[in-house]
Amino acid sequence: MAWRGWAQRGWGCGQAWAPPGGGHSCEELTAALAAPRLLGRRFNFFIQQKCGFRKAPRKVEPRRSDTGSSGEAYKRSALIPPVEETVFYPSPYPIRTLIKPFFFTVGFTGCAFGSAAIWQYESLKSRVQSYFDGIKADWLDSIRPQKEGDLRKEINKWWNNLSDGQRTVTGIIAANVLVFCLWRVPSLQRTMMRYFTSNPASKVLCSPMLLSTFSHFSLFHMAANMYVLWSFSSSIVNILGQEQFMAVYLSAGVISNFVSYMCKVATGRYGPSLGASGAIMSVLAAVCTKIPEGRLAIIFLPVFTFTAGNALKAIIAMDTAGMILGWKFFDHAAHLGGALFGIWYITYGHELIWKNREPLVKIWHEMRTDGPKKGGGSK
Repeated sequence: MAWRGWAQRGWGCGQAWAPPGGGHSCEELTAALAAPRLLGRRFNFFIQQKCGFRKAPRKVEPRRSDTGSSGEAYKRSALIPPVEETVFYPSPYPIRTLIKPFFFTVGFTGCAFGSAAIWQYESLKSRVQSYFDGIKADWLDSIRPQKEGDLRKEINKWWNNLSDGQRTVTGIIAANVLVFCLWRVPSLQRTMMRYFTSNPASKVLCSPMLLSTFSHFSLFHMAANMYVLWSFSSSIVNILGQEQFMAVYLSAGVISNFVSYMCKVATGRYGPSLGASGAIMSVLAAVCTKIPEGRLAIIFLPVFTFTAGNALKAIIAMDTAGMILGWKFFDHAAHLGGALFGIWYITYGHELIWKNREPLVKIWHEMRTDGPKKGGGSK
């Protein structure tokens, strides 16, 4: 009787429970058996006990993505990795999420240009030594018997035939190919999603702003970006030089991601982004701003040509419209941020940043020249 009363007080028959055989509900079955008094209390207790502990199968509902409408939109793009199992954490105070990325952007940009200035100083010093080493190597090659079909020599010949710009971007392309291969490893999917896609709703905010610049999930996306980078490499390196180009490229990747962060926070359309498009857009915009009369063509339509200035205007107009209208296939905010940074740097940034690097280089020069003296013994 104690079990029976306990079952009737809340653990007996109800809408969430079903009899062992299915079909009728527990209430209907108990009433049908109790009315003719054919069963005793013991069997009636058995039925109620079964009704109290027999649980109906739960209806499985499909799991919804934590990214909301933005996640569903990004899942439709073939350029973005699947995000069904990815959990994002939008902050209740979205503006605060931009504080750390802002300081990271400023700090990284300063370090990038400072490192580029020191790199250029070291390169100028090494070129003098390389000149004399090259003379010595040419003399040794003239007296040393040459091997036919030497693979290393053929590679060196191919490498020397490349322009300075093409040699500079070869390392960037190799890094992008390596990261693309890492996306194909199933055990690395969560790590790649966390560190190689930028999203202001993610727990990791700063490092993906740089790492996502080398990250591509789609082969077509990577091939298109690397082709554009290779095509404009000679022009941009001739304009800026190897060291300054690397500083602009890496800074543009971080700055374009920060602009993307601001757009996502302002609109509430969170979702992952990846790719070198923002940095490449800065390269394209810089070349088109410096050489607006240059002729460009589309790879699939080589007959149709247009000026670089008109191409830049069309790209900015398209990305502006995409950002305002909320187009999701590309990260138009990142494209627009990279293009505007490239235009600004060619117009004003070169004078403000690069031409004022002399104090830093002077400090580095003094450290290099005074270092051996301090380490040596006194007379």
